[in-house]
Amino acid sequence: MPLRYRAPRGTQDILPEEQPYWDYVREAAQRLCRLFGYERIDTPVFEVAALFIRTTGEATDIVQKEMYVFKDRGGQEMALRPEGTAPVCRAYLEHGLASRPRPLRLWYWAPIFRYDRPQAGRYRQHHQFGVEALGDASPAMDAEVIELLWRFYQELGLEGLSIHLNSLGDDRCRPRYVEELRRYYQGRLERACPDCQARYHRNPLRLLDCKRDECQPLVAAAPPITDYLCQECLGHLEDLKEHLKALDIPYVLNPRLVRGFDYYTRTVFEVYPPQEGAQSAVGGGGRYDGLVEGLGGPPTPAVGFGTGIERIIMNLKRQEVAIPPAPRPQVYVAWQGAEARLPAVRLASQLRRQGVAAMAATGDRSLKAQMRQADARGIPYVAILGPQELAQGTVTLRRLADGHQETVPQDQLATRLMV
Repeated sequence: MPLRYRAPRGTQDILPEEQPYWDYVREAAQRLCRLFGYERIDTPVFEVAALFIRTTGEATDIVQKEMYVFKDRGGQEMALRPEGTAPVCRAYLEHGLASRPRPLRLWYWAPIFRYDRPQAGRYRQHHQFGVEALGDASPAMDAEVIELLWRFYQELGLEGLSIHLNSLGDDRCRPRYVEELRRYYQGRLERACPDCQARYHRNPLRLLDCKRDECQPLVAAAPPITDYLCQECLGHLEDLKEHLKALDIPYVLNPRLVRGFDYYTRTVFEVYPPQEGAQSAVGGGGRYDGLVEGLGGPPTPAVGFGTGIERIIMNLKRQEVAIPPAPRPQVYVAWQGAEARLPAVRLASQLRRQGVAAMAATGDRSLKAQMRQADARGIPYVAILGPQELAQGTVTLRRLADGHQETVPQDQLATRLMV
């Protein structure tokens, strides 16, 4: 009989055997954020749609094609969160976080929703680990954020990654480059994909972000934005490069790198694994000095990154990185004879209160079947309670690996298992 219901296309169920990967990545993120002094923030799964339209840009693919937009029962247009930065900036303004010591260092772990073509490591519901540092315009802040991301990948054991770095300039120097980019594409537009032909009129900078094969030669020959940076933006980039050198963080200067959001200014970066090309970035970010002000707040320089968890896990598997296994109960409490059933339940409960992971047998299985269940779950010890053990206040402790058996007083069992 065919299944009536399945997970929606572009989503996945994270089964118990996959959870060790998620725990491993999440624990590394938490550990690094503590070391760097970042505090956690969680924002709602959905926001007013206008927040993302205003910050991400009406001409971006996210707004044009990928946002999950719906009207609530009050008729207000809402959107499932397609990225993590704008909600953090909204919360920064709403809760007066600008009054706290600056720069304010924040991090999040959140589901992200984009109606995109499902592909390896990228789902319509995926998850991101991200950080945002608000209130500091210095290249040192950019370097800190990049260092945190780089250290994160190193902590996970990923190898062969490369950081691509660029500057998009600012409102003073970028317009001149955009006009030059228009001139470059003007006589070549018929060779571009339909999406790029539309981008040419809506937002020419997005032309460099196209991943279609037919557009790659055009992107490769496009004029580099670094030739058009003003002195301030060029100085910011050079200073950042010096900081990265001091931190021993390798990078590739990629003057045609752009990101998919309109709010970026100056620094942008992406991190790629060795196996794939431009569509495989495991993470990236940049500086967005005008975003908070664009939401009605004061001028607030800021920089951050986001990295996709599913894509990280895909690369951990490809590189065969050893992941700590999921913790198992240390002991399985089995019983023999109806009178031992409730004492076995009480013993398992007592062990848990003493800090020992324990599982109690359930149902009416025979002792032999209970032993098989413990072995199938990978539990190393079985504590057996039967009429004789109840009479003597003891438990028979069996080590399943070699069948070794010993008698232990019940009140000393927890101590014995902690040895």
